[in-house]
Amino acid sequence: MEIQIFQVDAFTKHVFKGNPAAVCPLNEWLGDYILQKIAAENNLSETAFFVKKNDIYELRWFTPRTEVDLCGHATLAAAFVIFNFFEDSLHSVTFETMSGKLVVEKEETDLLFMDFPSRRGQPCDLPEELIRALGEEPAEVFLSRDYLVVYESENQIKRINPNMDLLEKLDSLGVIITAPGDEVDFVSRFFAPKVGVPEDPVTGSAHCTLIPYWSNRLKKKKLRAHQLSPRGGEIFCEDLGKRVRIGGYSVLYLKGVINTKAAKPQPK
Repeated sequence: MEIQIFQVDAFTKHVFKGNPAAVCPLNEWLGDYILQKIAAENNLSETAFFVKKNDIYELRWFTPRTEVDLCGHATLAAAFVIFNFFEDSLHSVTFETMSGKLVVEKEETDLLFMDFPSRRGQPCDLPEELIRALGEEPAEVFLSRDYLVVYESENQIKRINPNMDLLEKLDSLGVIITAPGDEVDFVSRFFAPKVGVPEDPVTGSAHCTLIPYWSNRLKKKKLRAHQLSPRGGEIFCEDLGKRVRIGGYSVLYLKGVINTKAAKPQPK
């Protein structure tokens, strides 16, 4: 048995930009122990695994530490791999996931749009630990799966240097910081040290919360966003009410084969 592996830079047209995700197509599911070990060995923010079942693909995502319920850039990367290496005649692919059915459509060559659930944040009290971790008091704060922390300017987002030890203690998966953009509708950064991702380069799932917030604030259904990590990434957004569309380009970095011995649990 061979396990193919692809590494795709998502939300970018350029290698070494965007968010790298590993994608491993499987003929059948391996044990969770092996999936987690592969993800840890890859040491990327996410590794996606998929298995085709009839006309849909079962899809799971793992950080180096744990399985997560939703991931945007690795879904984009998985769809890119399917469209380019497995079913090039398709124009849409349906994934069955922990977050339900997710559809990815090909709008043009390598520009893909994901249909994801909207996760509107609710206003909440500002934890003291959050202010201490970010070092700057925000204008607003909301909570969904993650804290959504709103600032007034792009420069504030760029200069924040968070304390990861303090962020790891918060009662959320991650922390999104965001502000109006100078050249786009909004900008953001995302931190999730609790699941082994100190700063994620480009975070599709965070836009499930960002899109409804900025759509309501700016009174626009279609928005353009940048994530201001060192690698950076461009996200095309649309608010559909209970769902959001999250779009981006992807580019292949590598493809290869994982040593087949890795598929067998090793003695402790």
